[in-house]
Amino acid sequence: MKQATLHQLQVFEVVARHNSFTRAAEELFISQPTVSMQIKQLTKAVGLPLFEQVGKRLFLTEAGRELLLTCQEIFERLNRFEMTVADLSGLKKGHLNLAVVTTAKYFAPRLLGPFCQRYPDIEVALKVTNRERVLERLNANADDLYILGNPPTQDLRAYPFLEDSLVVLAPRHHSLAQAKHITLSQLANEPFLMRELGSGTRLLVQKFFEEHNFIPKVKMELGSSEAIKQGVIGGLGISILSQRTLALEHATGHLAILDVDEFPLRRFWYVVHPAGKRLSVVARAFLDYLLSEGKEIVGEMERLLD
Repeated sequence: MKQATLHQLQVFEVVARHNSFTRAAEELFISQPTVSMQIKQLTKAVGLPLFEQVGKRLFLTEAGRELLLTCQEIFERLNRFEMTVADLSGLKKGHLNLAVVTTAKYFAPRLLGPFCQRYPDIEVALKVTNRERVLERLNANADDLYILGNPPTQDLRAYPFLEDSLVVLAPRHHSLAQAKHITLSQLANEPFLMRELGSGTRLLVQKFFEEHNFIPKVKMELGSSEAIKQGVIGGLGISILSQRTLALEHATGHLAILDVDEFPLRRFWYVVHPAGKRLSVVARAFLDYLLSEGKEIVGEMERLLD
């Protein structure tokens, strides 16, 4: 094991968490052959197989399970050491690992900009991924803080810091673009472009539809707000998205926001961490910054874009 590297252990932990070489490669931003090579070298150092494949599924062996526990202990000790160093350094140096759902990419970099200018020696890693993987990372305590809408309730601390609005979008020349007080029944025959199952936007929209006994005519499910906006602009259908995704497209007039009854839907964005987590001085500073200044900073940036 003296031949094993910390990088190999990090790769192993991600593969073990996902039970997938492909998803580990996606999370680590490396190729799948590189993941396979790191696991092969680590397996050679251990002297026993770490994974076994049954059909198309990957499982940890007994040696793999023991190594995963060891990795978790090592990473926890390293995290505690990093927090100690950060505490000793105050806010002069340190790391901030932040994971956000895909829609949050429209405002998270804006929030990070002033914070990084204020503390230029703090290194920030921003992970943007879908809700399912953010929750996986949250359950694995893989980051300092997480930003998402509609957070789960179990064993978490969730702080609302930014209000959001979901609006009904259509192409600029849609027949209802100039209409007022549109009812849901008027949208019954409209093709809808929806976010994928499991996304925070989809969960909120589905709940609204169920409460109003409305069954949308779903033409297509897409995995990103960008793809949906392009589909709406191209005339594939209408959709419901966060108004924060519209800064550029709405300004250039490609999209129309329909005046549908009971819209916009209101929600909050939350910054989240596990309930028992001890935040580093850097993570605590960023949390305080979001709660005290986040709304104003995003609002100012949006006014500049308008």
